[in-house]
Amino acid sequence: MLSLIWRFSRPHTLIGSSISIVSLLFLVVLCSPDGGNLGMNIFNASNSVGQPAKVVGFIPVVTATASGFFSALLPTLFVCLSCNIFITGLNQIVDVELDKINKPNLPLASGELTISQGKWIVAIAGVLAITGAWLIQPFLGFLITVIAAIGAMYSLPPIQFKRHHIWAASAIALVRGPLINMGIAIHFATTLFGWPLISLPWLTPLVVFVTAFSLGIAWFKDIPDTQGDKIHGFKTLALVWSRERALKSGQWLVSLAYLFLAIFWLLIDVHTTAGMAHLLLLAIFWSQAQRVDLQSAVSIKRFYMFYWGLFFLEYLILPLLLA
Repeated sequence: MLSLIWRFSRPHTLIGSSISIVSLLFLVVLCSPDGGNLGMNIFNASNSVGQPAKVVGFIPVVTATASGFFSALLPTLFVCLSCNIFITGLNQIVDVELDKINKPNLPLASGELTISQGKWIVAIAGVLAITGAWLIQPFLGFLITVIAAIGAMYSLPPIQFKRHHIWAASAIALVRGPLINMGIAIHFATTLFGWPLISLPWLTPLVVFVTAFSLGIAWFKDIPDTQGDKIHGFKTLALVWSRERALKSGQWLVSLAYLFLAIFWLLIDVHTTAGMAHLLLLAIFWSQAQRVDLQSAVSIKRFYMFYWGLFFLEYLILPLLLA
């Protein structure tokens, strides 16, 4: 059963969310205004840093034994991943007939998991996400509620953003870009240190980059699903334009995003290593995009998973490059 729930959760999205949350906390802690000295104190026992204990006081075992860093991280990660399961699970429940064509190996589409079981998982995940977030901090509660609402509107009629490529891409980019990055960074910074937003100079370029990258996710994910989307009346970019134009549009947009980030770190913030690293990633991304065979489902899926790998990599390397 645990294996089914894991597959039902769409593991690549869970991994992406986990890495981004951990990375954002590292960035907030290590890039503190005093050069990291204040931030490094968060790695000490939580009783030496009073503020984090207030943030997660409803989990006394964690608060009493973990460092301030993990006391801040674990509850936030829990509610974010619960919200992720709620959104991806709800989408599969609504799209079960569509997935029987596009993604027949998913647990609901294959019949390994019943609709009733899926609804229970989604309902529990949604309650845990929203209730837990409000218990941690009102700002985080509002943020997770908004994200969950957008996720529901993405899948559920009559709004169902995913039926129209502009609204679908906008919803994905809004959540993965500004809401998660800006929202979670502000949550960590204000609850741990009481910083104003202006104390996070790395945040704006990251938000711009991930927003563009998330538009690429929205466009690339629909490329192999044109058969089922056409039958069910979904107007994805790959159908409205073509697979080729959807791929090329994403390729150029993401390339410009990498170029923007490289220029920012090289010229504006003078992080030469970060700038050069993003130029290298741009070259790797471009070469892989050029090799995609749009007539091969295997080739398309391989590229899409590679693309998610770049998403993971951005969050993994950025704290190392800027620390």
